[in-house]
Amino acid sequence: MNGFEQGRVAARHDWAPGLITLTVDAGIEPFNAGQFVNLGLEIDGQFVRRSYSIASVPGAPLEFYLKEVPGGALTPHLTRLTPGSTVWVERKPQGFFTLAYVPPCRELWLIATGTGLGPFLAMLRGTEIWQRFERVSVVHGARLAAHLSYAEELAALGAKHLGRLSYTQLVSGGSHGNALPGRVTTAFADGSLEARAGLPLDPNRSHLLLCGNPDMILELTAVLATRGLRKHRVKTPGHITSEKYW
Repeated sequence: MNGFEQGRVAARHDWAPGLITLTVDAGIEPFNAGQFVNLGLEIDGQFVRRSYSIASVPGAPLEFYLKEVPGGALTPHLTRLTPGSTVWVERKPQGFFTLAYVPPCRELWLIATGTGLGPFLAMLRGTEIWQRFERVSVVHGARLAAHLSYAEELAALGAKHLGRLSYTQLVSGGSHGNALPGRVTTAFADGSLEARAGLPLDPNRSHLLLCGNPDMILELTAVLATRGLRKHRVKTPGHITSEKYW
């Protein structure tokens, strides 16, 4: 396939039914944390590809955090791959959802729903984020507590960067355990999220990266606008950068 490398699944981790992490051996061009590549499979005589963020730090084996979309063209097949299976990986990474486009600030919020956590894992596993920001707040919202993947790793990072990293979970359905109940948008609107994170939003100090469900991004952007935070653009610097995950 032109522009693609044939990779091999080195490992898989099942977090919950239809929610997995694939580790893939494939030679691709250097990438920045937050970028994505297309993965592809030949299905019924056709080459089907979709874009997925890389969850691993540059230089480590490629990692992809995937959720099966029922009836989807590709994810039902990807989530059935086992170690040793082959998968096509685009050689040239793409995307601008990286720390390079975050303006100078003291506090960085990484707000994800579902597998939108993927690009943030790549950032958190690297060094740049700890060199640039005084405080980092990771927020992961999921429908069920079983879908809060990477919780142990994120808690360990919080212990490693004590006082600099907060990790807040939200669960919108079912038993929530120690997580905040409800959705990211309502938890920001009522102040419970900032209270749990121990970090108040401040337009003079904060920048937010949002990654996940498009409805969450739209609703949260509107909530944040009432707090004086606006979308970030190169010509009109702001406080919010986003990447939609369907």
